[in-house]
Order: sequence, then C-alpha cells, then structure tokens
Amino acid sequence: MKQLFGIFLLLSFTANAQQADIIIKNGKILDGTGNSWFYDNIAVKDGKIIKIGKLENWQAPKIIDATGLIIAPGFIDVHTHLEEDEKRNPLATNFILDGVTTCITGNCGLSNTNLKNYFSFIDSLKISINVAAMIGHNDIRRAIMGRTMRDPNEDEMKQMEGLVEQAMKDGAVGLSTGLIYIPGTYSKTEEVVRLAKMAAKYNGVYASHIRSEGDSVVQAIEEALHIGREAKIPVEISHFKLSGQQNWGRSKETLPMIVKAREEGLEVTIDQYPYTASSTSLSVILPDWALADGQDSIKARLANATVRNKIKNQMLKSLSKRKLKHWSYAVVAYYAPDTSYNGKSIEEINQLIGRKHKAKDEAETIMDMMTKGGASAVFHGMSEADVKYIMKYPFNMIASDATIRVLNSGNPHPRGYGTNARVLGKYVREEKVISLEEAIRRMTSLPAQKFQLNDRGLIREGFAADIVVFDEKTVADLSTFEKPHQYSQGFKYVLVNGKLTASEGIHTGVRAGQTLKHGF
Repeated sequence: MKQLFGIFLLLSFTANAQQADIIIKNGKILDGTGNSWFYDNIAVKDGKIIKIGKLENWQAPKIIDATGLIIAPGFIDVHTHLEEDEKRNPLATNFILDGVTTCITGNCGLSNTNLKNYFSFIDSLKISINVAAMIGHNDIRRAIMGRTMRDPNEDEMKQMEGLVEQAMKDGAVGLSTGLIYIPGTYSKTEEVVRLAKMAAKYNGVYASHIRSEGDSVVQAIEEALHIGREAKIPVEISHFKLSGQQNWGRSKETLPMIVKAREEGLEVTIDQYPYTASSTSLSVILPDWALADGQDSIKARLANATVRNKIKNQMLKSLSKRKLKHWSYAVVAYYAPDTSYNGKSIEEINQLIGRKHKAKDEAETIMDMMTKGGASAVFHGMSEADVKYIMKYPFNMIASDATIRVLNSGNPHPRGYGTNARVLGKYVREEKVISLEEAIRRMTSLPAQKFQLNDRGLIREGFAADIVVFDEKTVADLSTFEKPHQYSQGFKYVLVNGKLTASEGIHTGVRAGQTLKHGF
C-alpha cells in the first residue's frame, strides 16, 4: 500500500509540475548588469528564459548542474567579419567555444550590400550563432563608383544613400566605415555624414574603423565624433588602439577624447580586442593612392619602374616612422600563391627567397606579393600598457575582429579563437585589470543596449535563452600566434535560443542561430 501511495504521489507531482526544456541549477548567476553574482536556477522553454527561481516544482528532460560554475548571458561580439565564411563552417565552433552566441558582422565598411538576401541566406543555411549586420560604406561605394579615387557626383551620392536606406529597412543595425581601406579612404567626411544621416533616420549606429590608428589618430577620432554630431547618430569606434611603436602611450591622449565627448552628450562607445597585434591585408603597407582602381591597376603601377620606386620610398618612410629597420612586425597569415609563407614575417620571407637582409629588399618582396594578389597578415605593433589602459574604460566592449575559423586553415590571428577567454583568464583572473562582473557586462548588456538587441544580453525572464556556463577558475585562451588553431577552454555549456549548442566543452552540432534584424 505504501509503495502504491508513493507512486501516486510521484504521478501527482509529475502531473502538476511545470515543464521546461532545460533547467540550469546551482550556479552563480552574473546577469549581465554588472551587479554581483547570486545563486539561483533557470528554466528554459521554447527558446526563452521562462523562470528564474527555486524551481522546486519544475522538471525538464535536460538538467545542467552548474555547481561551482558561472551562468552568464551569451556573449555578443560587436565586431566580426563573417561574410563568405558562414558556409565554410556553419557550426561557428571558434565563437561558440569562446562563449559567443551573437555576432555583429558588416564592420570596417565591408558587408553584403543586399542585406535582405544576406539575411535570407543566413536563415536558410542555419548556423550556430545569431547574426546581426551593419551596412558597409566601402562596399556601397564600390557598388556605385568602383575603386575610383574621386568624390561622388550628386547622382552617385543619392544612389549610395538609397542603398543605406534600403539596408536599414531590411534590418541593418547601422552603418560601418573602414576609412583606412580602399575605396573608403578616398571619401571625404561630408560624404560619410550624409550616409550616416540616412542610418540615423532609422535609429542605427555609426561604427567606424577610423581613418588612422597611428600618427593621425587624434584627427581620425575627431572626424568620427564630428560625423556623430552632424548626423545625430550614436558612434562606435572600432578596435580602439594605438598602432606603431612611435605612438605607444598615446591612449592617455585618445581615451580622454571619448570621455569628453560623452560628457558633452554624444553617445560614443568603443570596442577592443585584447592583443598587441592587429590583423588585416598586407596592402595597408602600401600608400593609399597605389591601391586605386583594382588589382590590374595595382599590377600596372608596380610594373612601372618610376612608380614602383615612389611606392617603395613611401613604404620605407613609414617603416622609419615606426623606428624599425625591418618588416619583422608583419607576419603573413595566408598567402595563396605560396602557403609556405604562412606564419613567417616579411623579414623572414625576404631572407628565405635569398634577398639581402635590408628593408629596401623587403619592400620589393612585399610589392611582389601584392602583384600576385596580396596576403592577409598579422601586425605586431601595439603596447600592452595601452591595451590595459583602454580596457579599464567602462564603455568599452570586447570584440574579436574575426571571422568564423576553419580548423587548421592558414595561420590566423588567435583573437578568432580566444578573445573572450583571454579577457576572463588573463585580464580578469590573473592580472585583475577589470572585475569579472564588469567583463561580463562589457560582453553582454552593453553591446545589446548599443545595438538595440532588445531581448539579449541579460539573464532575465522573457529574454532569449542565449546562455553560457563557464568555470571562472579554468577559463583560458589556448590559441597563440605560433599555434592559433586551438579552441578556448572553460566554457562548459552554451545555449543559443534555448538549444544546447555546447556540452562539456564540446560542440553538439546544433545550429539554432537566428538573424537579428534591427526594428523587428
């Protein structure tokens, strides 16, 4: 009789129990606000956080015991470059195993110009991360004007404005510029203001890879702030840093500019990757004018002895400004014509092919590589002291400036694997540059607020169940410049839209990401 009564009670409890898809219990919740952690349990159902509390009368087919672990909102990476790599690895493993559940792509002026088609492609592909997108000025300009080095006429200007407006209607979160890259570098400030005004009309953000991050960085920041004021649009300055050894320490000059602008009422924020090396095209070593009008024009200039010598002299002058004698700071990430160059500096490659150990010969090697299509490269040129000083600024988000990685392809920057883990392990746990609560806020609610992802970035009932569960004592980046293809450790569980996407530190194969369109 007692046994029957016990079965009856169990059946009665089961019948009356609240149902969830996943329950996460016993963990320390850092809710994304920057407040202190607290112990509680979370019930997830139909992609949402439906209950936070004791959950005595709840059950679920999957229960995650987070004892000794941190429960936080999924990280939002505000500066990524996903375009064309989504289908190479729809699992986006490098992001998922670094705690990232949402990426904002289309940065540095580079994007798909038809975002309606792009969002449709992402939704049909089904990838593991959520994707929001900017509309990129460089690609808009290229679509209307090619790579020409001139101002747009009024008809061209209106066509570019039309592309921005359509992108915003299709769900872009804002306009991005890459004013150091071709053809964006050929644009004048007022051209960008007009396009930013169109994004502002739809409550977008203006995000900029500013015109200089080196010697002219102050003027470049001033330009970004001017665009924000004129267009009446929130500003995001991308990968805020100081490039070149001659500029080390100038963060104490540039960061106060952001503080002052905010005090004056401009909604300006910054983002940062936690490394002393950048990564971009090898072409940035050449003067801007040498890159106009496409690869055929570049080859023609480099084939002309007089022009080639002029280009080389400008390259050598720039190297001298860095107070360097060799291009040892530039390391090839991927060079299609000869992948044996991958992972080697220009200085090493120059000696490898039998040239003299002189900067002028290294310049020839760079120009030869550009003639064959160029390369992607990692540039070691920042100060660790500047990285830490900038990191302490409270309105600074953590961002990878990376794409979806394909394991063992090329020799990429380690930020594509370990950005968030590096902050949590090196700069929070080991060096205590910022607190754990503050780091999580920078990775979650701050970017969600900035880019108006209204149901993301917080552990809150009714919000999307993008959740990471990690071990604060062991989380670490394993990716290095020498061996970049290594996933971060310490992220035990990752949920994207309520689906278990990583379990015990291993990707489950689930692809539950969604497009996040502005205004929808």
